Amino acid sequence: MKKTLVIGASPKPERYGYMATELLKEYNHQVVPFGVGKGSIAGIEIENVLPLDKDFDTVTLYLSPPNQKPYYEYILDLHPKRVVFNPGTENPELENLLHENGIEPIEACTLVMLRTGQY
Repeated sequence: MKKTLVIGASPKPERYGYMATELLKEYNHQVVPFGVGKGSIAGIEIENVLPLDKDFDTVTLYLSPPNQKPYYEYILDLHPKRVVFNPGTENPELENLLHENGIEPIEACTLVMLRTGQY
């Protein structure tokens, strides 16, 4: 089972980070939502401090490229197998850093990947 970190999770149901967390849980993936907003998604508390866990298979991003920069080092240190750049989060600078560190960057939609069995 893939453990996923959602960076940019929000307690607002209309936000994609919320929807992704909910769908990951529905598909029985272990998911940790991280964001600045306090609250929960599908009974899972949103972490407001970066998790210390290092065993994430996937990081899925719901932050615009300028807002990703403070997390570059954290993501690289996690060394997940892949990082999903959801629509609007594409970031060539971070994608290059991931490639250089043996981490697969994927430009895709987590929701679509889950619903089509590609996750």
